[in-house]
Amino acid sequence: MAEVNLFTIEGENKGKLSVSDEVFAVEPNLAVMNQALLRQLANARRGSASTKTRAEVSGGGRKPWKQKGTGRSRHGSIRSPLWRGGGITFGPRPRDYSQDMPKRMRRLALKGALSDKLSNGKFFALDSLKIEEPKTKRFVQIMGNLKLDGNVLFIIKDKDFAVQKSAGNIPSARVITTDEINIFDLLKYDQLIMTEDAIHRVEEVLI
Repeated sequence: MAEVNLFTIEGENKGKLSVSDEVFAVEPNLAVMNQALLRQLANARRGSASTKTRAEVSGGGRKPWKQKGTGRSRHGSIRSPLWRGGGITFGPRPRDYSQDMPKRMRRLALKGALSDKLSNGKFFALDSLKIEEPKTKRFVQIMGNLKLDGNVLFIIKDKDFAVQKSAGNIPSARVITTDEINIFDLLKYDQLIMTEDAIHRVEEVLI
């Protein structure tokens, strides 16, 4: 089985933790990972951009001026796209950008991202991650104990208000639960830290 370094929040190395090869030792499928990423980004789009056509803008109930004899161009309505305040031609309309993807492919993408972090030495585990009360200073101290630099993604098993609130003001850190794990965050952050119970939970879900 694959192994990952196990630390305490004080930076003490407790040895190695065995993890499932089916989740953390998978050959990354870049095509599937890319498709999963595009799907997540597409599903996050609101698709609410909208403009009015000439049938929807106000005004234009009569011809602005007579057809001939004025020396001006021929116009039939001030709602024409040629006019200021007129309708928009081929403008954006509300639409659904969402994409679907088989569950097995989504899981394969997550496994590939997790395996890539482990194989590149950018992933280790914590025996636990507990903070008594929300304090940014305490979370910064923990990151210092672990000698972390760059962007760091922490994954915990269940929601923890104190931990998540403490990391909220640190731009380079993000804390999510196992239910929120996603391909975008796994690819965005340089380093991945997971608690031991979160690792077991992810293995149960992805195997």
